[in-house]
Amino acid sequence: MTMADTPEEARFRDELRGWLRDNLPEGWGRTVFEPKDEDERARFRLEWERKLYRGGWNGIAWPKEYGGRGATLSEQAIFAEEMAHAAAPEAINIIGHNLTGPTLIHHGTEAQRRRFLPRILSCEDVWCQGFSEPNAGSDLASLKCRAVLDGDHFVVTGQKVWTSFAQYADWCFLLARTDPTAPKHQGISFLLVDMKSPGITLRPLKQISGESEFNETFFDEVRVPAENLVGELNAGWKIAMTTLTYERGPEDALGRQIRFKQELDRLLHTLSGLKHAGRSVIEDPLTRQKLGKAIVDLEVMRLNCLRSFSRLLHGGPRGADASMNKLYWSHVCQDMYERALDTLGPLAPLEDGDPLSPASGRYALSWLHSKAFTIYSGSSEIQRNIVAERVLGLPR
Repeated sequence: MTMADTPEEARFRDELRGWLRDNLPEGWGRTVFEPKDEDERARFRLEWERKLYRGGWNGIAWPKEYGGRGATLSEQAIFAEEMAHAAAPEAINIIGHNLTGPTLIHHGTEAQRRRFLPRILSCEDVWCQGFSEPNAGSDLASLKCRAVLDGDHFVVTGQKVWTSFAQYADWCFLLARTDPTAPKHQGISFLLVDMKSPGITLRPLKQISGESEFNETFFDEVRVPAENLVGELNAGWKIAMTTLTYERGPEDALGRQIRFKQELDRLLHTLSGLKHAGRSVIEDPLTRQKLGKAIVDLEVMRLNCLRSFSRLLHGGPRGADASMNKLYWSHVCQDMYERALDTLGPLAPLEDGDPLSPASGRYALSWLHSKAFTIYSGSSEIQRNIVAERVLGLPR
């Protein structure tokens, strides 16, 4: 694929850059930053998403009949890149925009699309994902949460875990077992659940970072209208695979690569100003070797994403190469933060507010966050199995 913008793509990129320049808070990234309090930060991000909607920048690749712009895949990738270049706030409704919406466009009824898609775009409804369970994470098909059809409702009972942003969510898409006698990949259905329904209990999980992005979610005989079933009864596994291919897709991974590159550039700047034994830390040969490898690894991440993206542009399916990308970037970026702490030395664990803390403690916090990279969106073990079976053709 050519990496140069077409004239139409260049106009799109310039329009987006201008809008971001005019609409991000004055001094953004220099004197103005996101709130540190977790709840305030969630409200700040949600208001930013609503501002994007008013500007016509939510769901840009969705069909126009559902409120999108009908943008091309290339324009969707440009959007992710420019949002990252501007260090724009990340989405609190990312599950709604990136997963729920595309899944409903592929598998939902027309009534479901008309009902849910406009409210996702406007961020009137925030969504969370009800897939993982305490004993069904990587082996998702072993889930035990059950849904029993009772007249015109399903009655849902069970538990989900690692439910990102559930404390802010209005709706949840849920995998539940609707036929306990069927093989484990069958007998699963895909339901849309109102989070205000009686019988739902949330328990935020305190992470090692001190934050509570994830939650335990309990369903105690929660009644879900049968019209909220997506696709056919007991055919939820196929629909979930569609959802996961979007979760691991190359468009947003291009933006992710830019944000990680920005983190590495900040580290280089920090190390340039940090002295050890009378000279800049970055002059140390071993340090330079570690940083050089990080630079190369991130560039390979970008090229991997472009390779997958090229396949999509040429009509290829969303497939197992998404697992290759996810497997690669999750380990590369974990390694980058490991190198950050190594090169910062004994100052690395110092928190924001300590006058000796390099970069306001951001790398110690990012290192803690990075421990989840090889778990969420499918663990590395599962990604390796997918690559082995579907890319390399190895036997089970």
